[in-house]
Amino acid sequence: MATFSSISNPTPFGIFDTDTDFISEADNMVTFVKRKLGDDILSVELTKKQIFSNFEESTLEYSSILNQYQAKSQLVSYLGFPTGSSDNPHIASGSEESYIRENLEYLSRFAEPYAMEAGVGGSYNMVSGSIALTGSQQDYDMYTQLKDGNGDLIFDSSKGKLKIVEVFHYNPQAAYRFFDTTSAINYLNNEFSFESFTPETIFYVLPIFEDILRAGQLDLSNRVRRSNYSYEINGTKLRLYPTPTTDTKKLWIKIRQYPDPTSPSYTDATIKGVSNMSNLPFGNLEFKKINSIGRQWVRQFTLALSKEQLGLIRSKFGSIPVPGAEVTLNGSDLISHGREDQTNLKTQLREMLDTMTYDKLMEVQSLRAENMQKQLRYVPVPNGKAIFMG
Repeated sequence: MATFSSISNPTPFGIFDTDTDFISEADNMVTFVKRKLGDDILSVELTKKQIFSNFEESTLEYSSILNQYQAKSQLVSYLGFPTGSSDNPHIASGSEESYIRENLEYLSRFAEPYAMEAGVGGSYNMVSGSIALTGSQQDYDMYTQLKDGNGDLIFDSSKGKLKIVEVFHYNPQAAYRFFDTTSAINYLNNEFSFESFTPETIFYVLPIFEDILRAGQLDLSNRVRRSNYSYEINGTKLRLYPTPTTDTKKLWIKIRQYPDPTSPSYTDATIKGVSNMSNLPFGNLEFKKINSIGRQWVRQFTLALSKEQLGLIRSKFGSIPVPGAEVTLNGSDLISHGREDQTNLKTQLREMLDTMTYDKLMEVQSLRAENMQKQLRYVPVPNGKAIFMG
């Protein structure tokens, strides 16, 4: 009698053909399926290879569903890591069975663009350039006049528009300022705009709003009594206030261009790493590591697939003539029942796994802790002793 090991290419993909547990189970699966479909009474028109094929498909289906739910729990921590399951798709990578250490790389990476906008980090370099000022010229074109230290234009049309980060065009620094807020001489300096001053050791206890009010006073004085250096950006043009009066100076500007999401300023191999569920490093589960819960699901799904397949075979012949009558085959019923069983098995498995993602497990543990605290409140406290109830 031919067995799984003695048949050439027993399964279509051969993924589990070297797994000893799968081999021993395969021969038993033939007996299981045929007896469940009534082989002892009526011949079941399925070959061993067909049942072996259904057995392989069932194991792959079980593996796929479990990997999907593992991905729901762990995808965030795998993003950016090397892709694929293995050079040999028949071999499990091991990642699908790992209880990995979580990390916050996704959160940090998600926050990078905000850091870039705030000027405190990010993945793209900023560039500084200058525009040569011309006396009596107020408007300048940043795309045609902004140059680097070598005198070359900074704008690169392949990288999109320029984004101005900072224009180094400030009000003149006030000669008077707070050198020491407790110095009486400084208060005179602030009032009379002395160009220099010397600290001393006379101290006054003043409220903090004194400093705030004086800071506002100084800023207002700069804006009203002195030249107000400012600028406007309209399209590609930069307009300066006041109009420059000399052509011997340069105006420095810090800019960046459109950040290419696939090419940051440094070599980043994680760009080509895991990006979604399709390239997670998850291989097929090894059959020998599937426990009794999973194996029973695989057996039932194999039976459902075989039932549908037998129905398709019998549907080719609606009836078989026999002496004096005809035998009507139950092909349509087998197809319907087989597909219904497959749907129910998948639904039950998915519903069970929905309660076992890491997020759900945390919710269950949290609820358990709360209920435990409620129960502990009813525990009597012995005389002279105290227990912590939370």
